[in-house]
Amino acid sequence: MTSRSRIDDETGFLLHSYPWRETSLIVEVFSRHHGRVPMVAKGARRTGSMLRGVLMAFQPLELTWSGKGEVKTLHAAHWQGGHALLGGIGLLCGYYLNELLLRLLPREDAHPQLFDAYAHALARLAAREAHEPVLRGFELALLREAGYAPLLDHDAERGAALDADALYLYLTERGPVEAPPGAGQGDLPLLPGRVLLAMAADDFSAPETLAHAKGLMRRLIHYHLGGQILESRRILMELQAL
Repeated sequence: MTSRSRIDDETGFLLHSYPWRETSLIVEVFSRHHGRVPMVAKGARRTGSMLRGVLMAFQPLELTWSGKGEVKTLHAAHWQGGHALLGGIGLLCGYYLNELLLRLLPREDAHPQLFDAYAHALARLAAREAHEPVLRGFELALLREAGYAPLLDHDAERGAALDADALYLYLTERGPVEAPPGAGQGDLPLLPGRVLLAMAADDFSAPETLAHAKGLMRRLIHYHLGGQILESRRILMELQAL
């Protein structure tokens, strides 16, 4: 957490905003060196405000703010450029990434590597890359940075490295354990060791890895959210079903 009362020219992204009083906004920003910061953008909804056309989601901004309380005061925002606009499924995926950051990251906790991962994920979505590998990679990066890094390369019971050819059950609070004979008929799906090892290496190139990773990451995120429902995920799933 920063002890400085004024931050100048910090790179950040707008995660969320909502009206405050008659002409202002409350904005949640994800900044590279200061983490997630809530701010009041005074007069941002007024016609002619310097902030009105700049506070856009998924675009890199140069921000200046001050304040020692929980909610800071935004003084200036400038568009840095360089990012194409998101559209279609990429736009929905961007809102999903934002909601994950809002739900899982504490305020004013800096995560420069996660910030870079977020910017890279947005660039890949804007380039219309396949969205599933982008989402799985970012989900994993977020869990690691938030202190919830899942065990993916060792057996949670034996401590031994996973066997690529063996099958495992993933216990949410512990990690993978080798599946006993006849397992796989209950609530936990069987996961090939090679899939978990690929995830540990951030390799989501294989269709098999993507297929298994989606269910596992959904279960882990649901657990760490305490069962909260992500609105963006619900919408995304409904559109995919259609």
